[in-house]
Amino acid sequence: MIELSGEGDILEFAIGTGRIALPLSKKGAHIKGIELSSAMVEKLREKETGAPMEIAIGDMTSTRMSGSFSLVFLVFNTIDNLTTQDAQVACFENAAHHLKQDGRFLVETHVPPLQNIAFGETKLAFANDSRHFGVDEFDTATQKYTSNHVWMQGERHKYLSIPFRYAWPSELDLMARIAGLELEFRWSDWDRSPFDRMSKKHISVWKKRS
Repeated sequence: MIELSGEGDILEFAIGTGRIALPLSKKGAHIKGIELSSAMVEKLREKETGAPMEIAIGDMTSTRMSGSFSLVFLVFNTIDNLTTQDAQVACFENAAHHLKQDGRFLVETHVPPLQNIAFGETKLAFANDSRHFGVDEFDTATQKYTSNHVWMQGERHKYLSIPFRYAWPSELDLMARIAGLELEFRWSDWDRSPFDRMSKKHISVWKKRS
């Protein structure tokens, strides 16, 4: 990922506990972050070994960070946490705001798994073991889905339901165009395998137009 920055400054949206940013920092990247959860940032601080990373607490759709960047990135399907199309477009626009000319915005996310669901059905199980059961429920009319989890510990059960919104690669390309970005690369994985009809996820890179 560092090579995509051309050794310029990097900004991570939804930096979380630093599982990507901290290793990149140890490799010499100058990286900053935006994160909504102060509790996650506290966990990141516990793991830091060098100088404290500059992190802004706020929403990745609107929070501004000082400086301009050669690379902004957002990974682990986190674009889906923005549950409206307007919010997802705002995320692209905020990324573009932070980018230098010819800077890049990278997103890692899944391809919506609707081809795995029988026609007319709405639910898709993604986890089933003795401790964890998970089902995603999709609404194709709104492109929203809910990820439902049940964790079992003896006679105790914990339930969690999380709302998301999926977007197709072509829709993300349109969001990028609205923000003044154009597609440069799209791969199936971090090994840069070609993206094709069998790909279950994609790493897409858009470049700020001159």
